[in-house]
Amino acid sequence: MGNITIHRKMAHLKDINIFYRGTENDAPAILCLHGRWGRGETWIDFMRHYGDRYRIIAPDLRGHGLSGKPTSKYTAQEMSGDMISLLDYLGIESASLVGHSMGGHIAGYLAAMHPRYVRALAILDKSAAGPEPAGELAVDRIVPVDPVTGNWPLPFKSFSEAQETIRRDMESELSYQYFMNSLVETEEGYGMMFSTQAIAANIANYCDWYEWLPRISCPVLLIRSKGSGAVKDADFEKMSSMIPDCLAFEMTDPDHNVHLADKAAFYAHFDEFLEKRISEK
Repeated sequence: MGNITIHRKMAHLKDINIFYRGTENDAPAILCLHGRWGRGETWIDFMRHYGDRYRIIAPDLRGHGLSGKPTSKYTAQEMSGDMISLLDYLGIESASLVGHSMGGHIAGYLAAMHPRYVRALAILDKSAAGPEPAGELAVDRIVPVDPVTGNWPLPFKSFSEAQETIRRDMESELSYQYFMNSLVETEEGYGMMFSTQAIAANIANYCDWYEWLPRISCPVLLIRSKGSGAVKDADFEKMSSMIPDCLAFEMTDPDHNVHLADKAAFYAHFDEFLEKRISEK
């Protein structure tokens, strides 16, 4: 791991502006997708770790961070469409995808429905289980309430109030840092960089996506945290069995942020995936 320069830029796409971080080197591309409430900032260590061998792109997804926040449905189809537009904008014909939590859902859709863009896929601590599909909700039927931050006294009147509230509601130091990365100061106080409407819409339109899995033709890495927190035992086994080319691991740490909780173990698993699956293609 050498000195990696991380560039920060805004991609002005046809339908939305997407802010991204990129290494901009001439190497095979890896597109990293963060989870709900997050930002591309969560991938900085990953970018430094692999940036001498791969071109890493870590955007703020629609509704999050510095990217555009239009009032919309925030479905996997819509959000993966942004990523296709970003890859086209950057002149990247295909990339390996790494998606954590919500990012894994979006990456899974992209790999299943637009396989020419995806060389390999890693889904980190995200189950394909969910409510039965019932059709997308119209934007005007989505109540813009965030179940996590809805009771916070936003905007916070001070930085210390933000720290105390976020730490109280988070189950781990990594989760605390995850939300603190989206804290922003304004004239009114300290708010969050994600859109409440985006969070509510993404949750409202989320549904079971097992049916996509057999359509994923590229190599897939599944990683879940220890135990059955975000991905239950039955879900993990079902996903592994339904994906044609799958390498699956369980971390020994229970934290949902599997790419950050035990970096040595995570990178060992990811290196094995790179060597056994991606290098063979």
